[in-house]
Amino acid sequence: MKTQNLKRILILIILFGSSIFYLLLIQGKNHFNKLEIYGPKEPVANGDTIYHTIPPFSFVNQEGKVITEKDLEGKIFVASFFFATCPKICPKMNYNIKGVAEKFRLDQRIKFLSFTVDPEKDSVEALSAYAKEREADNSQWWFLTGNKDSIYSIARDGFLVPAAGGKTAEDFFHSQDLMLIDKEKRIRGIYDGLDQAEVKRLCDEVEVLLQEYKEKEAG
Repeated sequence: MKTQNLKRILILIILFGSSIFYLLLIQGKNHFNKLEIYGPKEPVANGDTIYHTIPPFSFVNQEGKVITEKDLEGKIFVASFFFATCPKICPKMNYNIKGVAEKFRLDQRIKFLSFTVDPEKDSVEALSAYAKEREADNSQWWFLTGNKDSIYSIARDGFLVPAAGGKTAEDFFHSQDLMLIDKEKRIRGIYDGLDQAEVKRLCDEVEVLLQEYKEKEAG
């Protein structure tokens, strides 16, 4: 009998855990710890800290529109790196990104940026077809291409991807990391895009970050 009761309690926790988490977030102050800020930090004389940020960039999305950091003013976004002909990691990772994007499809404060690491093959037309296959919302999820050196540089020096080297997409890296970037262009979370528990954590921490800004705006 005790075993059956314990099983019922565990099922209830699984079913209602996410809902309870969200309710706690939207009511009153956020009592959870604020998200970590990743990357190098530099203390300054007045006691403040200068944090690592994503540098300015300019790439082209699947609609042929130039996208820069200015298009993300006042937004948070989830970044990833992929290539359209990737046979293993990228399809599953982008399937999971699509699930996150659908969860937040009505929230204009959140964008999704997927940078190709094979721009020589991943033209605007190729990325447009790729986005259509995944039924991506072009206003929410941008598949970006551009200068190869610029892409590799922002991966390595901006998003701090550890294996951002090599000469081809295959030996560049097969990173399944998803990175949560705040309005100040700081890295606030890194998640394994192939792990369902990690993808759920990303969803939860998007909510935490939004709540953090809500509290700031409320004073």
